[in-house]
Amino acid sequence: MNVEWRDFPERADGRWGSGSVMRFGQPEVASGAALMGDVCCDLSHLGLIAARGPDAERFLQGQLTCDVRQVTSERSLIGAHCNPKGRALACFRLFRREDACYLELPQAMVDATLGRLRKYVLRAKAVLEDASADLARIGIAGPNAASLLGSVLGAVPETMNGVIAADSMTAIRLPGLQPRFEVHGAAQELGAVWNALAANLAPVGTEAWRLLDILAGIPAIYPETVEAFVPQMINLQQLEGISFQKGCYTGQEIVARTHYLGKIKRRMYLARVDSPTPPRPGDPLFSPQADASQSAGQLADACRHPDGGYAVLAVALIECAEHGTLQLGDASGPLLQLAALPYGFDGGAA
Repeated sequence: MNVEWRDFPERADGRWGSGSVMRFGQPEVASGAALMGDVCCDLSHLGLIAARGPDAERFLQGQLTCDVRQVTSERSLIGAHCNPKGRALACFRLFRREDACYLELPQAMVDATLGRLRKYVLRAKAVLEDASADLARIGIAGPNAASLLGSVLGAVPETMNGVIAADSMTAIRLPGLQPRFEVHGAAQELGAVWNALAANLAPVGTEAWRLLDILAGIPAIYPETVEAFVPQMINLQQLEGISFQKGCYTGQEIVARTHYLGKIKRRMYLARVDSPTPPRPGDPLFSPQADASQSAGQLADACRHPDGGYAVLAVALIECAEHGTLQLGDASGPLLQLAALPYGFDGGAA
């Protein structure tokens, strides 16, 4: 976390925990504001890995599922790092800033991911480092987010995943049900943006932003779900997070074979569930329609919904999700009520 940044949310009565602002006031109220109004959020729960050096792009191109060459000063992408068996070890948002390519992912995943990636550097002229403390970052969302942020920065990205540089800050447009942006920069400059927007935006905590990610169908990999999913299972193909033309990368053979043979039996669904205890990434799913020898799936992400219960991203057997029922935990667990994702699927079950 950027230490200089900490003062700005605290002045708005932000309550810190686990390295990020967990809440401003009541979490349910904040999540409701995130769904309906204009909000700003500290994003310190997300960490950053910076890749620098003359071989940095080539190195990342050989490790990640997306085409890193398409990550430019004007465009960001989602991607994943896989093991040789094509299972996702981490999921990122990639963007360029000055001389580095940044990989943004849950803070809890930074150290392990950095260690795994460094094993592949070998003789490449590339340096990977934890850059989480180098930059502060905030999220802005809501029906008026574009005009409000534009009034401070001078402009905002107009296209999804678009990027602009404004003074010393980097702004990225994110997928979402409403206009949504994240801004990276030095603490003092970003603090000035926070203060300039404070009168027109409600501050919200980490869970409210995670809710917006879940409702947008944006996956994350957490320690509980490392190696649990092939990238297609978490819908990276629908999110432009997989390139099938870029050439080899770790796990590429399995990812490509899965695509061309059309053998994906699981994919990620948005759902609501009324659970007496908070569901967590990695929690198992049950379906009476599933073969007794296999799991019906597991949760990729979950957080409280202001209208009651929890919003979840569930990676489940397609047959059970679309022609049967899914329950959280076991046969006595609560039913998942599926909801529409904001993007579709091509190619049927593949």
